[in-house]
Amino acid sequence: MSVEGITEADIANYLANTPGFFERQAELLATIQLTSPHGSRAVSLQERQMEMLREKIRGLEGKIIEMIRNSQENVAIADKLHRWTRVLFLTANEARLPAVLVDELKEQFLIPQGAIRVWGAAEAHPEQEFATPVSSDLKSFAASLTMPYCGLNGGFEAATWFGDPGSVMSLSMIPLRHGSGDNATFGLLVLGSPDPTRYAADMGIDFLQRIGEVASAALSRLLPAPE
Repeated sequence: MSVEGITEADIANYLANTPGFFERQAELLATIQLTSPHGSRAVSLQERQMEMLREKIRGLEGKIIEMIRNSQENVAIADKLHRWTRVLFLTANEARLPAVLVDELKEQFLIPQGAIRVWGAAEAHPEQEFATPVSSDLKSFAASLTMPYCGLNGGFEAATWFGDPGSVMSLSMIPLRHGSGDNATFGLLVLGSPDPTRYAADMGIDFLQRIGEVASAALSRLLPAPE
């Protein structure tokens, strides 16, 4: 809107840069009527300002509630991770460590399916399920993973570790590594779910990476001592 060359922007700039205007024109404030956002009734400028302030406070309260909720969820995750890690430390029998690792992970984080293979320990524990031989293709795939894989089950060999591959709709495959170099990858931790959205390709993987790091450190006890 423009009146004889004066625009609404000019008026707004003038009022914003002239704080004493409404002090000199105090009676004007009482006569200004605005439409309430909660109906068609007219309200005073002061009442409209109060409504805007209340809306802003409600928005801030919502953000605070969300921050508290996120904080509580983070604390709960940290507690579960602590309990899982503690159990790994307390497992003295190294041959039981992979099974304990998977079972406790499933219990703490309500994971429907979990399995593990540690090919670096096959000679020392040939009778254990975790030492079941895997194909060279799977070993190469695990070594190629720079981060945990998350997505739909596309007929991966690792899905057969659950007994019923058809029940695995989505999965996460976490490489286990110790040291560096071409032979650093010594196993694969696989988490599965019948829910196709449980492990989505676009999900955050920071937590899964931490799981892989802790699992790798714990399972390194199974590897033969370096010569």
